[in-house]
Amino acid sequence: MRTVTVKAGKGYEVRIGRGLLPEIGKQIGVVPGVRRVLVVSDDKVFPLYGDTVLKSLTDAGYETDSFVFANGEASKNLTVYGELLTKLCDAGLTRDDLLIALGGGVTGDLAGFAAATYRRGIPFVQVPTTLLAAVDSSVGGKTAVDLPNGKNQVGAFYQPALVICDPDTLATLPEIEYRNGCAEIIKYGVLDGEELFSKLAEKPVSEQFEEVIERCVSIKRDYVEADEFDRGLRMFLNLGHTIGHAVEACSDFTIPHGQGVAIGMAAIARASVENGLCSEETASRIIELLKKYSLPTEMPDYPVTKLAQAAGSDKKNTGASMRLVIPQAIGNCTVHKIPASDFPEWLRKGGAHE
Repeated sequence: MRTVTVKAGKGYEVRIGRGLLPEIGKQIGVVPGVRRVLVVSDDKVFPLYGDTVLKSLTDAGYETDSFVFANGEASKNLTVYGELLTKLCDAGLTRDDLLIALGGGVTGDLAGFAAATYRRGIPFVQVPTTLLAAVDSSVGGKTAVDLPNGKNQVGAFYQPALVICDPDTLATLPEIEYRNGCAEIIKYGVLDGEELFSKLAEKPVSEQFEEVIERCVSIKRDYVEADEFDRGLRMFLNLGHTIGHAVEACSDFTIPHGQGVAIGMAAIARASVENGLCSEETASRIIELLKKYSLPTEMPDYPVTKLAQAAGSDKKNTGASMRLVIPQAIGNCTVHKIPASDFPEWLRKGGAHE
């Protein structure tokens, strides 16, 4: 088992290892005083792993219950969030009890926000079952739900008590979900430097799950510890996300997050070359690695005005200005502040259509 310690919130461990899921009842012993556990999952993941988790918890002496919702970004809303809070009340959970988020990023965001706000905060454990959640969203304490006018508009910074990542769960991942995770991993490669970036080019992520997950979590840990509430250095983790979130929103979330990030990274790399902030070689290397993992690199056919409007509601933007993460070189990114009025031109230079 590999362990990464995150010194944020009360501090917690990210445990990475095959066979951890059936031992979850023992693993959560690090959270003292727990009697009841509510497992939150979606209707794709729960049939695969719900029974294993519930049995392990029951065998360890915990009282258990579950909340299962319809899979997909569309469920990350105030209605489902309210239903989950009602379930927590009906199950009789107290501030000494525990919520487990079993699934991908949507589950982690929804369950984490419920944990942050139910009775002003109860402990929760992240159990990511997608590659994207394992390397990114399960760590760092960002929890949220969406509003009709924007993604992640209502949320809280609330760190988990523990993260348990069992790479065996990745065996059931659909190919598209594997690629979504690879997009975030490539983002970490661009941020971190040649060692990780080259490893991703030389050998598929699927052949080095544990090593890659540990490295990405360690990179994110460093950013989170330096900037827990996303006011400075943590903004670097948004590489590809401003344009990516706009693409997702314009597609009504039919384009998943990982593909949006891939498109966003390719677009910002192209636009940065056009603006003299990135070499053509760096942009080409990023785009070629994205293509190597069968990720999209071209902007969809959404008008510039619609994309700019969608990006304007993104929580990373502040009024009349926007902050873009620029890949100047592999391992050397900068945050570039621009007037919001300049963003449409950046989109055009990145390959967006009129």
